[in-house]
Amino acid sequence: MTAGQVQTRYRVSGMDCASCAAKIEAVASRLDGVAEASVSVAAATLVVRHDSGADLSALPARLKPMGYGLALANAEPARTSA
Repeated sequence: MTAGQVQTRYRVSGMDCASCAAKIEAVASRLDGVAEASVSVAAATLVVRHDSGADLSALPARLKPMGYGLALANAEPARTSA
């Protein structure tokens, strides 16, 4: 991670295969300020590395019509050390 970026982790529901993971990663990666999105099917998590000012609030709404639920897995985003 570069300075000024944070990492936010989510729990994902409704995902059961690598194809699901690829769809979720694609949606998350398209949000402004997102540098990388990584999904683990086994852990049912999505980790998004993004600019500290990025607005990720649209992510759950974009995934819901696709059948996926999203909930924060950590209380606060992890910040990088400068």
